[in-house]
Amino acid sequence: MKTGDIHNVYLLGIGGIGMSALARYFKAMGKVVSGYDKTETLLTKELAAEGIEIHYNEDVTKLQTIGLKPENTLVIYTPAVPKSHSEYIYLTVQGFRIRKRSEVLGQITENSFTVAVAGTHGKTTTSSLVAHILRSSGVDCSAFLGGITQNYGTNLLLGTKLNDAGSIVVVEADEYDRSFLALHPDIAVVTSIDADHLDIYGNLGLMHESYNLFAKQVKSGGLLIAKKGTEAVQRGVKARIVSYSLNDNTEYRADHIHILDGRYQYTVWAKEWEIRNLTLGLPGAHNVENAVAAVAVAKNMSISDEQIRSALASFKGVKRRFEYQVRNETFTYIDDYAHHPEELKACILSVRELFPFKKITGVFQPHLYTRTRDFAAGFSESLSLLDEVILLDIYPARELPIEGVTSAMLLEKITTASKMVCSKDGLIEELKKRKLDVLLTAGAGDIDMLVEPIKNALKKRN
Repeated sequence: MKTGDIHNVYLLGIGGIGMSALARYFKAMGKVVSGYDKTETLLTKELAAEGIEIHYNEDVTKLQTIGLKPENTLVIYTPAVPKSHSEYIYLTVQGFRIRKRSEVLGQITENSFTVAVAGTHGKTTTSSLVAHILRSSGVDCSAFLGGITQNYGTNLLLGTKLNDAGSIVVVEADEYDRSFLALHPDIAVVTSIDADHLDIYGNLGLMHESYNLFAKQVKSGGLLIAKKGTEAVQRGVKARIVSYSLNDNTEYRADHIHILDGRYQYTVWAKEWEIRNLTLGLPGAHNVENAVAAVAVAKNMSISDEQIRSALASFKGVKRRFEYQVRNETFTYIDDYAHHPEELKACILSVRELFPFKKITGVFQPHLYTRTRDFAAGFSESLSLLDEVILLDIYPARELPIEGVTSAMLLEKITTASKMVCSKDGLIEELKKRKLDVLLTAGAGDIDMLVEPIKNALKKRN
């Protein structure tokens, strides 16, 4: 993509985690960056603090006052913004260059050695682990990530050679709207293919077909690292394929897994080698499995065992992935991005593992009416693992309400005795009334805006 004639970059849906990384990238490239989003979030506040102008109301006149011109402006949009959006219509009619986020990301990375991590869940932690191992080992790489890494405080890492031939880039490959099909990686990882985004794909089979197309786009001579159970997306793939798992009979796996002083210790094993005495501070066996995939990438990029060991030990995780907000002798508060039944299950079981004799109170904000409808049974099963359940109303994002699909509908299916639906405005007062041992908040909507208020309110009490 030639950027020399681009002066302005305007992003429709700038607050999305992937879009915000592009906003930061173009800002670093010296472009004048601005954008629209539906709601103000912690992330949009960070972008504004970095000098990026953002507005939150559909406003065609705003586009004119900030000086956008078709001849020198690149418009990037996310499919989460409907094409009926007044600004999208205006920009289209006026002849602006309008590109999908995935298309732009594909063009940015087309000259680079690309590591792309895809999967229904696990991709953010795994891609962040890969980027951290490479950076910690002195590899001059860039990374476009789907979360804010705790080690670096950002979702964008910029190397010195991005866009140059031979540069290295790590990308979280998003399956939403088939976005990952804009990528042609040298190494691809597939962490999971559980059903999701069925509002886009229609059924699981069609989703698997898209994953299969992604896997087939691994470059000639490249490598596909696929979790056991993803065989459905491996058909016809010409790249070399290796499998991984937590501790099954696969090419890469963990062994001698145990917990010492609250941290996992284990060995990563392959047919030709093993790396002993690895330590990972992230909770949950699923994160050990994510680390196995990251180690497989690193070994295939000639990173030494000692560099891998050191990087895993120093990895602090990703913001809103099992993030401790309060942790003292009487009370623990954890916040997590989990918004799929399998993610919720893994998260809650990790809490159980760490706090086996504590009462766990969970606050969950369902994300999307279609996801809540399609996976109601899975959500109810996962949430029933909690001792107390508080549901917030469904966060609609890009969707209109669906008759009969509500948090109350979901609540009825949950078997936990102590359960309720609560408004966001009433949540803190409800929590103040309770005796809390371990509190877990989870969801991908705007529940993150409640984290600081909850933390401040409960720290004062405990």
